[in-house]
Parts: sequence; C-alpha cells; structure tokens
Amino acid sequence: MNTETLAWWSRVGLAFRAFFRILFDGRYASEAGRALTPSTPLVPEPGARGAGNPGAAACPPAAEVTAPDAAVLLLSLLQGEGRFVDFVQQDIAGFSDTEVGSVARVVHAGCRKVLRAHLQIEPIRGEPEGQPVTLEPGFDPSRVKLTGNVAGTGRVHGVLRHRGWQAADVHLPTLIDRGASRVLCPAEVEM
Repeated sequence: MNTETLAWWSRVGLAFRAFFRILFDGRYASEAGRALTPSTPLVPEPGARGAGNPGAAACPPAAEVTAPDAAVLLLSLLQGEGRFVDFVQQDIAGFSDTEVGSVARVVHAGCRKVLRAHLQIEPIRGEPEGQPVTLEPGFDPSRVKLTGNVAGTGRVHGVLRHRGWQAADVHLPTLIDRGASRVLCPAEVEM
C-alpha cells in the first residue's frame, strides 16, 4: 500500500480547487459525494483491487478537504476589497434608501473586483432571459432548475428566467497562515 502523503500546502491548494469545483460543477459534486460516502473507501483495503492489479480501477489518493478554509478565504477577499461582511452584518433598517444605495455601490464595486480577479464566471445558458427554451431529456438538474408547474417527463419547454452562473476557472491565492485562516478581517486599532 502506498503511504506517501501530500504536503500540507499541496493539500490546501487541492482543497481550494476541490471546494470551488464542487460548488460550481454539479456533476463533479455528485462524483465527489459518492467517493466520500462511507461505503466507498478512499484507500484500498489490503487485497482489494488496486493500481497493482490488472484491470482494476485507479483509486484516487486520499486528501484532506478544507472547504471551510476556502470559503473563509473568499469571504476575507470580499471583505478586504468591498467591505462585504461589514455591509451584511450591519442592520440597515434605520438607514434611508439613499444611504443604503450609496454604500451598496462601494460594496458592489469592491466585490465585483474580487470576483473578476479570482473567478472566471460565465452564464450557464447562452439565451437571453425571457426567451423560450427547450430542454432535452437527461438535462443536468444541477445546472438547470425547473420552477413553476413542473409535470411529466421527456422534453421540457419553458421560458428562461435566469441564465445561471458557473465558475469556469478559479484563481484563489495560497493560504499563508493556517492559524489565522478563520480571520475575515483583522480588528484595526489606531495609535
């Protein structure tokens, strides 16, 4: 049995890639979910079909998945450029629409900058919203959600209400300090 393990930094990079691929790729998420169920061992048992046995399926190497760290990293990036967490945590009920709107523009610009810098986001459907669409049998339900009066099977006819979004590529920075990985934004003390 192979006892070689990935270095911690390699596992962090793998976790980031896996987290965002699972988040934005439904088929991959389904495969990962099946691979991580208790009935499917991550490491082949002694005597089980493995890489050394002819005709055996290759078993992926076991990896520590740190999806929460990747989510915290993305939130910290959104906070750093767009003050996203500040905005969402603030009770805005007492502010006027004008005040909220002016702050929303700043938050929007910063968060958009982060998303464009670290994610290549593309629409799932190419048609304009409001257009009639036809879905063939076997369409991927993780990529297209049916709403309204959903009945029957086979070919589906409807109107596109939202094009959907997918991350075609993800470029997150490497996590430097694991001890501070849960820090979204450090407290600031002026001297």
